[in-house]
Amino acid sequence: MSAALTDAELTLTAPAQAKMQELFSQVDATVQGVRVFASPGGCSGVSFGMTFTDAINDNDGVLECDGFKVVVDDGTLEYLRGVEIDFSDDGEGTATFVFNNLPQVQGGGCSSCGSGSGCS
Repeated sequence: MSAALTDAELTLTAPAQAKMQELFSQVDATVQGVRVFASPGGCSGVSFGMTFTDAINDNDGVLECDGFKVVVDDGTLEYLRGVEIDFSDDGEGTATFVFNNLPQVQGGGCSSCGSGSGCS
């Protein structure tokens, strides 16, 4: 069974919540939430993204918001604990979700190999 996430684990700013509500009003009813995920980023560390999901798994944490759910698996949550998701729109065509308060990842690797798995 999935667990409820607390504000200490993940928060959304008011602009992020408003944009998510807008996006959820435009998607199919089978969408269960928006999944936040981590991807290896080579030497620069881990990068994060979001996608709609139609499944909530037993190892997922769920942040219940007004009109939508944010879903994070337990592996990704280790990287996101304490993060705030914000939404930024400069009014000139650049609008994006931003992950604030990301923890610094230690041992990111060197700048020449591109793999992040250690350079020799």
